[in-house]
Amino acid sequence: MKKYVLDLKVTSVESLGERYLLLVAINPAGRLPKMFPGQFAQLRIDESKETFLRRPISLHYVDYKKNEVCFLVQKVGKGTASLWEKRPCSTLNAVLPLGSGFTMPTSPQKKVLLVGGGVGIAPLLFMGMELKKMGVRPAFLLGARSKTDLIRLDAYRAQGDVYVTTEDGSEGEMGFVTQHSILQIEKFDCIYVCGPKPMMVAMAYYAKSTGTPCEVSLENMMACGLGACLCCVEDTVDGNVCVCKEGPVFNIDKLKW
Repeated sequence: MKKYVLDLKVTSVESLGERYLLLVAINPAGRLPKMFPGQFAQLRIDESKETFLRRPISLHYVDYKKNEVCFLVQKVGKGTASLWEKRPCSTLNAVLPLGSGFTMPTSPQKKVLLVGGGVGIAPLLFMGMELKKMGVRPAFLLGARSKTDLIRLDAYRAQGDVYVTTEDGSEGEMGFVTQHSILQIEKFDCIYVCGPKPMMVAMAYYAKSTGTPCEVSLENMMACGLGACLCCVEDTVDGNVCVCKEGPVFNIDKLKW
């Protein structure tokens, strides 16, 4: 799939609490290329002189009518924190689209579950939007430490049914996503997961125990985004592969979990 280096124009910068940033940008040079849920972009950090490598950020959503792409960024280190300095009309240099996306269900009659934890919820909104276009109303199962870590729930509710867990019980059911009662009540045809590795491993075990096809989006550390630096290698049944190139989305049957 062809990759582009674009100077995007930032149109909106919204801080969602202390840890998350919603960054919206358009392509002033023309139409955005075709992108798929689960793919990501490598963003150049111009605001930090100490940050030389780009940062991989999931595609939160793409609106082709508005010619805009949105990124949900979690503040982790100096690089991502520097993105808080972006302002409307500033330039955001991005390499995109990178990696492979989620496999869309074969029928609008499929019951789909999208599971996310922390900033892992980011690509699931784009996936929910694409599912809605094909007539699927997905279920979102979103987990967080507490109520204050739950963000953009209304955006997800606009695409499907939302179920929530928090570790402290301040919102939704108390516990982890793998403990939510919906997993005992409903039978799903396919599951898509993104978030911390322990959560994805637990959901993979659940999917295998119920015989449910499942894909996960890995969050290995990525530097180049092109499969050249080998820092995101994952051991799979097909041998070592670069997550940024062969993934980040994998069928759980390919992983040695």
